[in-house]
Amino acid sequence: MSISHFLQYKLAFAALLLFLNLPELLGIQANAESKVHIVYMGRRQHDDVELATSAHHQILTSVLGSQEAARDSIIYSYKHGFSGFAATLTKPQAKRIAELPDVVHVVPNHLYKLHTTRSWDYLDLSTSSPPTNLLHQANMGDGVIIGVLDTGIWPESEAFNDKGLGPIPSRWKGHCQSGTKYDPAKACNRKLIGAKYFLKGFETELGRPAIKDPNFLNYELASPRDRDGHGTHTSSTAGGSFAPNASYYGLAYGTVRGGAPKARIAMYKVCWKWLQGGCAFSDIMMAIDEAIHDGVDILSLSIGSEIPHYADVDMRNGIALASFHAVLKGITVVCSGGNEGPYPQTVENTSPWILTVAASSIDRSFPTLITLGNNWTFAGQSLYTGKETGFISIAHPESSDLEDKRFCDNLNTNDTWAAGKVVLCFLGKGDELDLPSTRQVVQYVGGLGLIVAKNPTRTLYYFASDFPSIGVSIDVGAQLLDYIRYSRKPQVKLSPTQTHVGKPVSTHIASFSSRGPNSVAPAILKPDIAAPGVDILAAIPASETSYEFESGTSMAAPHVSGIVALLKSLHPHWSPAAIKSALVTTAWPTDPHSGEAIVAEGNPNKIADPFDFGGGVVNANGAKDPGLVYDMGTFDYILYLCSMGYNNSAISVLIDQAASCPIKRPSILDVNLPSLTVPSLRRTVTIRRTVTNVGPVNSKYKAIIEPPQGITIKVKPETLIFNSKTKKISFTLTISTTHKYTTDYYFGSLIWTDGVHGARIPISVRTEFPELVG
Repeated sequence: MSISHFLQYKLAFAALLLFLNLPELLGIQANAESKVHIVYMGRRQHDDVELATSAHHQILTSVLGSQEAARDSIIYSYKHGFSGFAATLTKPQAKRIAELPDVVHVVPNHLYKLHTTRSWDYLDLSTSSPPTNLLHQANMGDGVIIGVLDTGIWPESEAFNDKGLGPIPSRWKGHCQSGTKYDPAKACNRKLIGAKYFLKGFETELGRPAIKDPNFLNYELASPRDRDGHGTHTSSTAGGSFAPNASYYGLAYGTVRGGAPKARIAMYKVCWKWLQGGCAFSDIMMAIDEAIHDGVDILSLSIGSEIPHYADVDMRNGIALASFHAVLKGITVVCSGGNEGPYPQTVENTSPWILTVAASSIDRSFPTLITLGNNWTFAGQSLYTGKETGFISIAHPESSDLEDKRFCDNLNTNDTWAAGKVVLCFLGKGDELDLPSTRQVVQYVGGLGLIVAKNPTRTLYYFASDFPSIGVSIDVGAQLLDYIRYSRKPQVKLSPTQTHVGKPVSTHIASFSSRGPNSVAPAILKPDIAAPGVDILAAIPASETSYEFESGTSMAAPHVSGIVALLKSLHPHWSPAAIKSALVTTAWPTDPHSGEAIVAEGNPNKIADPFDFGGGVVNANGAKDPGLVYDMGTFDYILYLCSMGYNNSAISVLIDQAASCPIKRPSILDVNLPSLTVPSLRRTVTIRRTVTNVGPVNSKYKAIIEPPQGITIKVKPETLIFNSKTKKISFTLTISTTHKYTTDYYFGSLIWTDGVHGARIPISVRTEFPELVG
């Protein structure tokens, strides 16, 4: 979800409450008994999809009593990647179906939330780079198909032109669906090869057919067309075509394109803008099922659930469950990590088969000059696109010691003293999401500008306007306040924002980016990796400007999706786990250009660690040739499920083959991930990993260990020797602690190097002794 969309949902909450209470207010008896439920039956049992659909109808008929009732009840039949259906059921009916032998789970429908001109150059994927660059070696992702689940797409955007593209891949089975203001013959082409929308699940949450509701039609379209902008933005970031002369009112001018500009895009519209907005569980399941059938290579989802999260294969965790089937079919699933940072244990989409992305900044800033009446000049940050103001009065909302301090969020429409002035306020403990409201208040009372003093972050969405609103640090704010207090006639001049690229702008992890550790399975490191997600310029539906800045892990995920498309083109036989490993083990743990430490924004800022960025910032050119990968297949996922306590029957249904967990429950620490997290180290443990050589056939790797503070790690063997017969080698890590007390997490790494490659995995260890011994 982008930050701007989260703000929209907050503002729409009051409207939602009114909507939910509307039947009561109107004296209408609402039917609260029936609700859409998702009936999950595991891997599909029939190659014949019609036979699978017939089986779903038979189950419904046996419970509802007639074929007609079954037809009226069912809204989706899942029959490609997995088996099941969504149907309107009462609680007793749902309970009866759940007791049938072929049914794994039955859960109610629910909603999920939605979570560039410079970023690709920052990631060393410039079109002017040498032929050895991944972008060129992968032919810009030509032939790879990226499936995007989002709010739809604006097909007329220049970002989706098909100039220079060849025929649509022959393996593609999808299509473009017609709908309101969406003609497939005009909208789709060799770039946008698929576009579908899934509305039935969302309609059932509303309790009425949306297409007949005039209020819905004011905000949305029953078609793949994007009215929100989120889906167009993410799609163009992942695989958009070259769109020259792009900018946001002159800022960040350049050519906008996706990471894989020759990849093909298929949009699956599952998220809707009306009222609180949301993406229905049943719609997401159906879209992933269709995408598996259609032939996508990558699924990109900037969508997440609320905290606390459900377990990975809990039916209520629809993204995790459906994506598991996609990954087993070789489809890489990339998801945003969420925007609940900087608080710990907030990262979403935590399943080990998902590639989970945090948001980082890039080496671009937007300095905005503030000139005082005494000719002192300060530089703030903004996206102010208006004209220079000239000198005008500046004021601060003072308060007495007996009153509450007046911070930005205390400004209100009674503050008429602000008319004709630039207002300086301090954010203090307030929420950045409230800043657009503060700006609106200042405008309403006749203010001429706003300067906000706050803990500085790189996110500038709040200041995107032709009304001058600028962010400065607290210390600069204090100097401005001194000037206001001790000047006879304090004045200020605000200048339009400029664009600065390169030194001295360093890389940060965004304050909003959700953080680890993983709240579902603490031994599975999340997020996996970070990518640009701050002030990203990309396409939006046609308006005054065709491009807009957005921030959020929603913007970071499609950056990785585009890079995955390049890797998939270069290495078509790599598994999703191998691609994930290549990205994690080659990621930059320090600033890609300066080599300095990456800062994680928060209160206070700190040096970033694996819970902030996983392996580090994505390094596309490193990932094309990682040397070694930590690969995983069905067996490895069975090991993980066994370690999480799932029984043989549940796992067998999930993977559609007999599964047998060891009598002794396996350790989750042995899951073959490109990371190592020990959440509770009390005594010495030995952990196993296996690496696969994807570099030169005859290779020799040596281990370099950077142990976490107070932790001892021994690797055996210390040298790995590969040849034509030995392509995989297992090794063990014996980990012990010297700490005598419970600690927080400490971080280190293991690097396997042959002098050319350096496959690095992050290590996170917490020593923990029980406080109660019974």
